[in-house]
Amino acid sequence: MKTDIILAGVGGQGILSIATVIGLAAVNNNLYIKQAEVHGMSQRGGAVYSHLRLSDSPVASDLIPLGKGDVILSVEPMEALRYLPYLNPTGWVVTNTHPFINIGNYPDSAALTEQLQALDRRVLVDADALATECGNVKASNIVMLGAAIPFLDIPYEQLEAAVRGIFGRKGEEIVDLNIHALKTGFEIAQQQTKA
Repeated sequence: MKTDIILAGVGGQGILSIATVIGLAAVNNNLYIKQAEVHGMSQRGGAVYSHLRLSDSPVASDLIPLGKGDVILSVEPMEALRYLPYLNPTGWVVTNTHPFINIGNYPDSAALTEQLQALDRRVLVDADALATECGNVKASNIVMLGAAIPFLDIPYEQLEAAVRGIFGRKGEEIVDLNIHALKTGFEIAQQQTKA
């Protein structure tokens, strides 16, 4: 088993939290993990990405070669498209459809959506709206993590346990909100990927 994941988004959207939850779940599932540092402008509003590699055998490099990624997990639609060259032919794009418009010449949202819908293997989620329904828009990153679960080769239960472990110190209310967000994203992905 091997899963190569590109995490993409904008500073402040919770890329590191996603990586931390996946990392804890991977370790608890006896998997090897390597993560490249987050590249880009990590302050709020700058584009960021990271490579995350999971395997049941040792991983030599923390960088994913072009054309070899299994999943692009993006919390921002333009950033999902930016990293398409890393995706292998059978890989999946899992992205938030809600744009984070942080530049004056941000592409037309309808054009972005059209490009994303043209992809054969994609899960498109309005994570901001779903997170708001769950109780807090800040949980949109965990909605996106939930939507990526079918492609991570880690059982849902392991990721839920990792969410509990990571957010436990913030109190039961925050844990429950994030579990709800995780489950919501997971259910959306299951609906979109039914054959």
